Amino acid sequence: MNATLLAVVLSLFSAVAYASAAVAQERLASRSTGTGLPRLLGSGAWWCSVGLNAAGALLHVVALRYGALTVVQPLGALTLVAAVPMGARIAGRRVTAPEWRGTAYTLAGLAAVLVTASGPAPDDVLSGPEAVAVAGATAVLIGLLARRGTRPGLRHATASGFASGVASALTQTVTVAATDGSAPVLSVRVIGVALLVAAFAAGGLLLAQTAYRGGLGAPLAMVTLANPVAAAVIGLALLGERLQGGPTGVLLALAGAGLAGRGVVLLSRAAPEPGADDKDDSDDAHPVAVVLALKPETASAEPALLPRPATGPGHLTPL
Repeated sequence: MNATLLAVVLSLFSAVAYASAAVAQERLASRSTGTGLPRLLGSGAWWCSVGLNAAGALLHVVALRYGALTVVQPLGALTLVAAVPMGARIAGRRVTAPEWRGTAYTLAGLAAVLVTASGPAPDDVLSGPEAVAVAGATAVLIGLLARRGTRPGLRHATASGFASGVASALTQTVTVAATDGSAPVLSVRVIGVALLVAAFAAGGLLLAQTAYRGGLGAPLAMVTLANPVAAAVIGLALLGERLQGGPTGVLLALAGAGLAGRGVVLLSRAAPEPGADDKDDSDDAHPVAVVLALKPETASAEPALLPRPATGPGHLTPL
């Protein structure tokens, strides 16, 4: 099988695993009120999502061994395409027409990007100083995005995407250097870059878990867009990767990226917020629950609904 085709197939399976993990993380975030790491470590559902992420990452690592970074990373957008019907299935609803349109736009845009990005298997890697510089710059950017402020979900999702994209670029450096004999597997360079990969991968996972508290669509769309942007910048600027077709190829890639971006935006806007349907159905089906859920402050406004303590034998309590 052609190396590029093998990388594409592995990336497809990786996207399905990542989509399953994203749906599991979103469901956990929407149903839980706790925010601490100990709560997550004690949750079986969270560990299940970690396992799915690990499976997706392993497939992604193998894909990076056979395909260029500019080929493998754009396929990460399929995570969103897979997550939409999976999330709808779990929520007990049908995929809407705007969601299908977004899926079609995303796939068409990805096809255009892949035509121009297809190239030989990677043979260049980041040097030690380049890996440290990329990691440092990304850490600063993540710190700025993760600070307190407005729209934390989208900012945390963007930071998660950058962390995952950089982790992929560093992973390619480790796998290529360790398998082509250019550096010993236990060399300081390979071990150091592997530790950076672990740090960014774990950080991206926790940032995504935080972002999914506001729902799945928009945060996952931001992760999907930021991930290939970060990886493509590194691949084109530092790894010598190039787009095919010259100026025409560049225009086709830009058009494909714009079309895929439009599809991602449609998907993020079309998907209803998780739990909204369940909340509405439960309120309509069980109106008594609304009355029983009245807060004490609300009940105190209607003194006739409260028990009247006796003031003495044979005495009536005034309203």
